[in-house]
Amino acid sequence: MSQTLITASTPMPAALVKRAISLMEAIPYSFVALITRIAIAGVFWQSGQTKVDGFHLSASAVELFRYEYRLPLIDPVVAAYLAALAEHLFPVLLVIGLATRFSALALLGMTLVIEIFVYPDAWPTHGTWAACFLLLMTRGAGALSLDYLIAKRCG
Repeated sequence: MSQTLITASTPMPAALVKRAISLMEAIPYSFVALITRIAIAGVFWQSGQTKVDGFHLSASAVELFRYEYRLPLIDPVVAAYLAALAEHLFPVLLVIGLATRFSALALLGMTLVIEIFVYPDAWPTHGTWAACFLLLMTRGAGALSLDYLIAKRCG
């Protein structure tokens, strides 16, 4: 019984490569956008949850902004409230696909602040987040969203 061993140096037949590309291109953008929206929303939602105690801003969140994050030009208490609000509001909007481009822009702005002023060495993580936001900003939420339903109804 003879088996053919495929190694890294064995070229793949062109037809197989074309078929694989064709299958990948058949993935609907709406599915890609939905997964992107849910995944990136989860990152920010979880971060927001660390800043609250029930429905109130936690004391530890203010301390983080005061002693670790130390953002310039903004009071730590105000920054903590704004971050907690943004990390809860925009992820919800992303998941339901409402004001998706605006929500992605807002969270991209937050990501840039985090990258520039707080954790500049975390650029691989922040770059991944930015790619998600840029995809949603440029292509929109896709057909599995409230944005799509509103546009369809109004347009």
